Amino acid sequence: MKATPLSNCERRFLLRAIEERKRLDGRQCYDYRNVRVSFGADYGCCIVELGKTRVLAQVSCELVPPKPNRPTEGILFFNLELSPMAAPGFEPGRQSELLVKLNRLIERCLRNSKCIDTESLCVVAGEKVWQIRLDLHLLNHDGNIIDAASIAGIVALCHFRRPDVSVQGEEVTVYTPEERDPVPLSIHHMPICVSFAFFQQGTYLLVDPSEREECVMDGLLVIAMNKHREICTIQSSGGIMLVKDQVLRCSKITAVKVAEITELIQKALENDQKVRKEGGKFGFAESIPNQKITAFKMESAAVDTNNVEEQAEEIITKAEPPSDVFAKPILHTPGTAQIGEGIENSWGDLEESEREEAVEEEGESEATAFECQKMETEDTSTMRETKKDEPIVLSDSEEEEVVILEPQELPKKTR
Repeated sequence: MKATPLSNCERRFLLRAIEERKRLDGRQCYDYRNVRVSFGADYGCCIVELGKTRVLAQVSCELVPPKPNRPTEGILFFNLELSPMAAPGFEPGRQSELLVKLNRLIERCLRNSKCIDTESLCVVAGEKVWQIRLDLHLLNHDGNIIDAASIAGIVALCHFRRPDVSVQGEEVTVYTPEERDPVPLSIHHMPICVSFAFFQQGTYLLVDPSEREECVMDGLLVIAMNKHREICTIQSSGGIMLVKDQVLRCSKITAVKVAEITELIQKALENDQKVRKEGGKFGFAESIPNQKITAFKMESAAVDTNNVEEQAEEIITKAEPPSDVFAKPILHTPGTAQIGEGIENSWGDLEESEREEAVEEEGESEATAFECQKMETEDTSTMRETKKDEPIVLSDSEEEEVVILEPQELPKKTR
């Protein structure tokens, strides 16, 4: 199923709003959407929400033989999946051009920037190394997938813990989390992507474009940078030519946004680690806001149990007495009982309009009954006037009256 294209009216409306420095969600041109990070019950699992764009990240590891040309370095593997669950335009099991571009950009951002120390993943040189696999799943698409995916990827890698190992001769022992505490990955820095959308051949610039804004943009510039103001990768796509001043302005904006997002990530990781050490509740279920109906939980509130009897008496005295309270339940007929507080059931009572109709029907029935009675009296009077000897034939048949002719007596024959 292909994505639904924008109509000409929507396209003109969006471009006109961008010319007036306005956006559909009320943001300014350089504003970023709210970023929310929530962690799962296991290490290395997280969900990042960038506005309504949601990405699930999961990190796993296993011991594998190293590559022949790099015998002392671990292996990193990244995979981003776009499913129809995120948007109807994504087809399952098909490598679209957008998916290939996003996967390459993720690898350049996380692998080529050397943010992870791959040599620390070596267990036995030339024989066993750790392979770290990062799977990214797009849960909901509302624009700017690459930014949300890069944030989710680096957060999951920072949150992940691999099992501890020990080497004795040629024997490699992998310890469970109960035997030894898992070991975090050695991460040097956190590269984060920031996207810029250009309109009308670079005249107008927007940060963090939404899905509708991506449909009408002329070009896209993605800059990956860490908090030390080091550019890890940069990519420009679309049919636009950017001058040096535009790229410098975008890099300055990227430095500010990356510093803010990095601080948010560090606070989220510290809070999660603190909750896990204290033995509190953690996971996706605990991260759902209590105000949502799908949370199935409420905040615990303290209840004051002092002077309960006095407070109850005050409430009873201030309360208004109930109306029409029957002391005993009413038994309308033997063998029946009433459920409730003893108040007569009003179910089935007629409303005013129904009562008026019932009264009218009763009046009509009385009139018809009176007419029938009058006709009966008339019939009886006419029957009295008829002679007693004449037979009376009553028939309800609608057919014509049938007259039976009695045979006449034959004349006697004379000799």
